[in-house]
Formats: sequence, structure tokens, C-alpha cells
Amino acid sequence: MEASRGLEIEKKYDVDTAAEVPALEQAPGVARTGKPHTDLLEAVYFDTPKHGLAARRITLRRRTGGKDAGWHLKLPPQGAAAGEGPQHRTELHAPLGRPDVVPDSLLTHLHAYLRGTVPAPVVRLETRRTTYPLYGEDGVHLADLADDHVTAARLEDGPDAPRQEWRDWELELVHGDPGLFVPVEELLTAAGARPAGHASKLARALGSGTKAGKRVAARAGTAAGEEAPGDAGGAESSSALLAGKRAPAAAVVTVYVAAQIDQILARDADVRNEEPDAVHAMRSATRRIRSVLAAYGRLYRASPVRKLRSELKWLGQLLGQPRDAEVLGKQLREQLGALPPGEGIAGATSSVEQRTGSDYDAAYRLLREALGSARYFRLLDKLEDFRDNPPVRAEAVTPGRRAAAKAVDKAAKRLRRSHKAVKRARRGREEELALHRVRKDAKRLRHVAESAALVHGKRAGKVVKAAHRQQKILGRFQDAVVARDLLAAIAADYSDPATAAIYADLLNQQEERMLAAKAGSRKAWKKSRDLLGHGVI
Repeated sequence: MEASRGLEIEKKYDVDTAAEVPALEQAPGVARTGKPHTDLLEAVYFDTPKHGLAARRITLRRRTGGKDAGWHLKLPPQGAAAGEGPQHRTELHAPLGRPDVVPDSLLTHLHAYLRGTVPAPVVRLETRRTTYPLYGEDGVHLADLADDHVTAARLEDGPDAPRQEWRDWELELVHGDPGLFVPVEELLTAAGARPAGHASKLARALGSGTKAGKRVAARAGTAAGEEAPGDAGGAESSSALLAGKRAPAAAVVTVYVAAQIDQILARDADVRNEEPDAVHAMRSATRRIRSVLAAYGRLYRASPVRKLRSELKWLGQLLGQPRDAEVLGKQLREQLGALPPGEGIAGATSSVEQRTGSDYDAAYRLLREALGSARYFRLLDKLEDFRDNPPVRAEAVTPGRRAAAKAVDKAAKRLRRSHKAVKRARRGREEELALHRVRKDAKRLRHVAESAALVHGKRAGKVVKAAHRQQKILGRFQDAVVARDLLAAIAADYSDPATAAIYADLLNQQEERMLAAKAGSRKAWKKSRDLLGHGVI
């Protein structure tokens, strides 16, 4: 059964046991407070032995009591960090089922974080929750304030573990606007509320004084406004790392790479479930990391970066095969559909779909196997380790603006050489390979310029657009080349005139698309040649 999905927008507060819930209807926009109701909730939280989920601000629990009993999975928050504002979190629900077996519908979203480990119970929370519903003038249910009295026990410490007790408030939007948080928070603060010192009840239960809590705090920065520890290239927030004009070069790479790692982790479940564009998004993230590691390679020790790029290439190739088959199949179906009705169309369409479909299915099987492999999980570990503990050399403290400018200039020079090679290439396969190299170098320049935009802004943004334009045009050229080769192979199996004529028409279309793309590439290069000359940014 597929898990139900929702978006949770809430803010948490610590509060003393003696505090009184204020008259919330005094907040502008709130017409009245509904009758409060109390539920007794019991939740068992699951995690890995090293609390890998909690460290990434993911919570997995099985809760009984209340109106939403069942399994709950909360994915990492979007937007504000703990204590800085309302958290936007995707929450997935599944029925209660067995108490010791995580539903597959939730587990598929956790493989990238569990990495082969099996989640086990780590904390039990017993909560007496009194909920105060807030309504607007028109009767709309704006939000709920949950007044929670919590008792927690760490199950890992055994049956005699000391129990913790505390009280907190959670303000969660239902149909209200996020602007509601400001006036309601003023009332809560006046009544004694403080910004939550932990990102979640689970983080508080683990406790900052324990080894488990220290692991979680080190990764997640659980205290309000606290940043995770890091150095010139560590896992601090992007604003902290890039503050000032003399931000170190490794910080530029760390911030850029961290965003791509987040993309890989976030897309893992979508790829497993064959969601639209998921493979493309994950593949693009792997390519971006490879590009910047190549461009800024002098900042790091060679061996770990070389190994990391090699493993990213392996993953990228596995992602590329189903993606290419998918794009090719769609392209050829559209071209066949545009042909006038006639004899042989149905047979040609069936052959193309069978070939591209079987290629896609076979490639996706290999990809799924890889995503469940120890090699893939090791790669994720290495990526996070590079982000958190980059293998920097002394050059890593070079000002980021200077290093980024040099990296862009080097990538632009590489692209200029590729364009010159196209002019020297003989027509046919040699020219096709040369144009493919231009496309790859334009893509690398685009990615490097994206990283430079973190410190150079608009000027680097212009380079990103120019490189992307060339990449996109030559992407159409490469698609036509691949389609031509596939059609030629399929056509060789048919001898009847009607079908042969259809394939001949399709082959002509690919040649026309290739010519158009070549012309477009020349035009785009002339337009951007001055921008991508010496001293790009």
C-alpha cells in the first residue's frame, strides 16, 4: 500500500510546566479558539544504532492514540533550520500494521539513509496532548496549538533507564497562512514560551549529554540557531561559509557539493519508484559534483578526489542508461506520431517501442540493483565525508572569488579548444565526436560557473546561461545521432518497401535535426564568444 503524503508546517517551543496557554483569539486574524481536546499518545521511534536518521533530522515512529495513529515518517525539513522559523516537512503516513516491521511504503524513502542497516526501536514517548484549534472569521480551521506533556525513555539504555519529562508547545498550520506564526508567537512568548532547543522530541529524548545526542547534535545542530561544527570546508550553513569577500576556496566547493548531495539523497526514493524526472535529477547532481571536483582539484589531495569522481562516474552511467532509453523512446514516438497514416506505421511504432522499452527495462533493473548495493552506500558515505571532512591542501584557504574565477577561466579555455577541434574534424563520425566533446565541455563550464555564482553573482550567471544554451543545442544533436544509429539497426531487419520507407523518412529527420543543431551551435558560439574569452569573470 502506498503511503499517504502531507506537508507539515509548524514551529516548536519549550515551555515550563506551570505556564498557562494564553487567549489565542487575541492574535490578529484569529476569531476564536475551539474547545480543547486531550489525547494520550504513545510513540516508539526507530533509528539505526548510530542514529543516522535523527542526525539527518528524519524521524520514523509508530504512534498509537489520537486521530492519526499509525506509522509516521518525517523527512528533513525545508527552509528554516531548527529554532529559526516554521519548519516545512514532508510527512508520510502508513497504517499501524505490525509493531516491529517498518512498512515498505516508508522504508523505500529511507534506503539512502539506512544504507543496509535495519532500523530498531530507540526511544519511547508517552505524551498527554491537549490541542487548541484556532479558527478565522469565516470559520476556517487556521492552525492547532498542541500543549504536550512528555515522558521519554531511551530504549537502548535498558528497562531501568531514567525517564525524562518536559513540556512543549507546537503550533501547526492547518489551512492558515504562515503569517499567522508572528502574532500567535507574540502571545506564546509573553506566556513564557521559548524557541525550541531541539529540532524534535526525539532529539531531546536522546539528550545532548549522551554519545547518541552528541552524534545527532554534531550533524543536525539541534540547539536554536546553532550551526553544525565545521572548518574551511566543513558542513556549516552556506551563509556562514561564504560570508565575506575572503571566504576560502574550499567553502565554495563545499556549499555547491552539499546541495548536490542533498539532491541525490532526496531523489533516491523517487528513482526507486520510477517517478518522472527523478533519474534525470539524480544524474545531473552526480555530474555537477564531478565537474566541480575536476575544476577545483588542486585544492584537495588527489587520491580521494580521483576515487570519488570514479565512483560518481559509475553511478552516472547507471543513471544515464534508462534516462537515455526513455528520452529516445519519447522522441521517436513523437516523430512516428507526426507521420501521415499509412501502411507500416503500426509495425514501425511497435518495433521502436519494443526496442526502447526493453532497453529501458533492462537498464532500470541494473540501476535498482546498484541502488541496493554496498558500493552505492559506500559512495554516499564518501560524499558526506567529503562534505564534512574535506581532504584539503594548503591551497584550500585561497580566497574563493579568486579560485572560482580561475576555475571558470580554465573551463572556458577547455570549451574554446573543443570548438577549434570541431573546425579541424572531418565530416562524419570524427565531427560527431568533436561536437559531443563541445557539449560535455559546455556542461562542465555551466556547472563550474554555477559554483562561481555563489561568490561572483550576475557575471557568473551570464556564463551559466551561455554554456547551458550550447549544451542544450548540442544535446539535440546527440539525441539525433543516437536515434539515427538505433533506427539504422532496426531498419536492417525489415525488407518490405512500406516499412523501409518509414524508416528512411525517420532517418532523414535525424539528419535534418543534426544539421539544424550544428547551425544553432555555431550561432550560439558566435553570440557568446566574447563573453567566454580570456578573463571570463
